[in-house]
Amino acid sequence: MPHSHDSRAKIDPALETSRAGLRALWISLVGLGITAVAQGVIVVFSGSVALLGDTLHNVTDALTAVPLAIAFLLGRKAATRTYTYGYGRAEDVAGIIIVAAIAASAVAAAWTAVDRLLHPTGMTHIPWVAGAGLVGFVGNELVARYRIRVGRRIGSAALVADGLHARTDGYTSLAVVAAAGGAALGWHWADPVVGLAIAVAITFVLKDAAREIYRRLMDGVDPALVDQAETTLRGIHGVRDVSAVRLRWIGHRLHAEADLVVDADLSLIAAHEIAADAEHQLTHTVARLTSATVHTDPHSHPGRHHHTDLSHQRRHLDA
Repeated sequence: MPHSHDSRAKIDPALETSRAGLRALWISLVGLGITAVAQGVIVVFSGSVALLGDTLHNVTDALTAVPLAIAFLLGRKAATRTYTYGYGRAEDVAGIIIVAAIAASAVAAAWTAVDRLLHPTGMTHIPWVAGAGLVGFVGNELVARYRIRVGRRIGSAALVADGLHARTDGYTSLAVVAAAGGAALGWHWADPVVGLAIAVAITFVLKDAAREIYRRLMDGVDPALVDQAETTLRGIHGVRDVSAVRLRWIGHRLHAEADLVVDADLSLIAAHEIAADAEHQLTHTVARLTSATVHTDPHSHPGRHHHTDLSHQRRHLDA
C-alpha cells in the first residue's frame, strides 16, 4: 500500500489558498478605501453624524485587510523548532485586532451621535449625503460578494466572515439615506438617531465577530466535521473502532488527531499501513484538513488509559 508523507503535496495548495486570500484582501481594501474616502469628503462638508458613523465603519472594515494580510503572509512561513505548528495562529491574533477595531468604531460612532443629540446641528448638502449612503451600499456589497466567493473557494472562514461583515456595512449605509431623508423633511433629530442606530448595528457585528474569534481561540470546530472524520475512519478496512477524534483550526487549515483500534495480531507494518491510509483518506475527505496524526491501539488494549499501565509494566520489566 504505497503512500507518501511528503508535505509538499499539502503545502503547495495551502500556499495557493493564501495567495488567493491575499489577492482578495488587497482588492477589497482598495475598493472600500475609495468608498470611505468619498464618504469622508462629504462628511466634512455636510456634518452628518450618520454618515460619519458609516464612514468610520467602512474605514474599519477596509483596514481589517491589513492584519489579515499579515496573518496570511506569516502563515506561509515554515514551522520552526519554536513554532512547531507553524504560524497559522497569526490569523487568530489578527482576529483580536479586528474585534478591537470594530469596538473602537462603535464607541466613536455612539459618542459622536450622543454629542450631536445634546448639541443639535443641521445637516447640509443633503443630496450628497444620500448619494454617499448609496455609494457605501454599492461598494460594500461588491466587496462582500467578492470576499465571500473567494473565502468559500479557499475554505477561509475568516474571509467569509469578513465578507458578511462588509454586507452588513452595506445595509448600514442605506440607513444613511434614511437619515438624509429625515433631514430633508426637517427632522433634525433623524441624523443623530440614525447615527446611534448604526452604532448599535456595529455592536451586533462586534458580538458575532468576537464569538467567532473566541471559538477559534478555544479550538472550537463544527461538530459536523468531527462526525465526518469519524465516519471516514470507521469506513477504512482494518479499523475496528475509533477511540477519539480531535480537530483544531490552525489559521485557515485544519489539523486532526485520531486514535484507532486495530487487530492485536497485526504486524507493525500492517498497523502503519492502516494509519497511513487513515491519514490519507482524512485529508481527502475533510475540507481544509492538511495534516493528521493517527495512533493505532491493539483491540486488547484500546484507549489512551492503557498507556500509563503499559509504560509502568515495561519499566518494571527493564528494572
